[in-house]
Amino acid sequence: MVAKKPRVVIVGAGVAGLAAAQRLCGAGGDRFDVTVVEAGARAGGRVLTSEFAGHRVEMGATWVQGIVGSPVYALARDAGALDPDPEDDGGLVPYERMDGFPDRVLTVAEGGAVVDADLVAKPVEDLYRGRSRRAVGHADLGQLPAAPAYQRRNTRRRWRRVEPRRAQSRTDTSADDLGDLDLAAEREYRDFPGDHVTIPGGYYRVVDRLVAALPPGTVRLGLQLRRLEWGRTPVRLHFAYGDAPALEADHVIVTVSLGVLKTSCLGNGKQDAAGAIAFDPPLPQFKREAVARLGFGVVDKLFMEVEAMEGDEGEPPVDFPFLHMAFRAHHVSEAPWWMRGTESICPVHGGSRVALAWFAGREAEHLESLPDDEVVRGVHATLDAFLPSSRWRVKRVKRSAWATDPLFLGSYSYVAVGSSGEDLDTMAEPLPRAEDDGGGHDERPLRVLFGGEATHRAHYSTTHAAYLSGVREADRLLQYYSR
Repeated sequence: MVAKKPRVVIVGAGVAGLAAAQRLCGAGGDRFDVTVVEAGARAGGRVLTSEFAGHRVEMGATWVQGIVGSPVYALARDAGALDPDPEDDGGLVPYERMDGFPDRVLTVAEGGAVVDADLVAKPVEDLYRGRSRRAVGHADLGQLPAAPAYQRRNTRRRWRRVEPRRAQSRTDTSADDLGDLDLAAEREYRDFPGDHVTIPGGYYRVVDRLVAALPPGTVRLGLQLRRLEWGRTPVRLHFAYGDAPALEADHVIVTVSLGVLKTSCLGNGKQDAAGAIAFDPPLPQFKREAVARLGFGVVDKLFMEVEAMEGDEGEPPVDFPFLHMAFRAHHVSEAPWWMRGTESICPVHGGSRVALAWFAGREAEHLESLPDDEVVRGVHATLDAFLPSSRWRVKRVKRSAWATDPLFLGSYSYVAVGSSGEDLDTMAEPLPRAEDDGGGHDERPLRVLFGGEATHRAHYSTTHAAYLSGVREADRLLQYYSR
């Protein structure tokens, strides 16, 4: 008689879910019956490579944060994605930061005056480093209190004096208000050593590599989980559409975003929103509290195809500059409020006619709500404020919309004031909680496991955190069945 294989259903075909599936199907051999259910029409999650104006652009994950020891870099290398792809005519498909970081940056104050970039950057860098040093000066980081309200208000006032670095820090962390960051916990974050790089062949090649390693039919698209009954084994998964039969599993690995978990668990009248999952029974209090305390923000990218209009004397157009902008506290231009949340408008590589601006928080959410023509007008007003003698105009735009996508509801996590690295560990804790059988053995049935970038204490907010979390949960099951 053939023993029944444990059935594992993985919710979400992002990097975390695919990494878990690859590990179970690889290291586990033929021991598991693995299915990955994905609500959307594609695999990849917050990895989304696209095309715009003849360029390969990343709408989501963009950087590999360190190449030495990074599993994502290794996957890109093994997929051949570190070698630029040629176009049909043999030329190179241009991509973001194909020439590295720019050496020459033009820093301009609102109104058009060119300024010394160091005068803009140094005050906020000193502020951030000083507060970080004071935070980690506590003997016990676990006992570090939240920053006093007056200190957070003072921090916000000082951030506003140096808008460019403030905007960059918001997009780096996804925090709408930098006063809400727990700087002590942020010091636990780690990049891998080495350069930060983009992937010449496109980030999607990492996803394709993971999918290709799975048995055919493992990934099932268009199955949106609506209810998860996990109170007993087998766990039952119910999907959004009536013609999709429920699935039963011995184990479920949930890899949805923290934004989806917040909507699913915390109420606010959004439990019935598209993308929300009803947990039956509800997630226990310790898990809900961790979900509530951790921060989850939105970061969006705005790509613009720009062109230089000829002047009266027909002078030839020049390259679009690497423009860093220092907005003034008292507005002196017609640049709209949402454009004031970005630090730069820069070509995606030297000489490119595709420019990019990053947005975070409220400005990013507002950007998602605007029609294209209003976005173009806002960019034009901003260019007129910083490059008044130029004639640069925007032909068309392309932007991400992670806040309003019901399958994500944001971009990535951060450790907010009131939360801690322990909350990230709690996010990774399986359900039901362990019960000691008296001999020191963990007897929990591991019905629901959790993966995703918001479950990794050292690398949260990154693609390699997602990957490592998926491998971690697969290894948890492999160990469970090796006892």
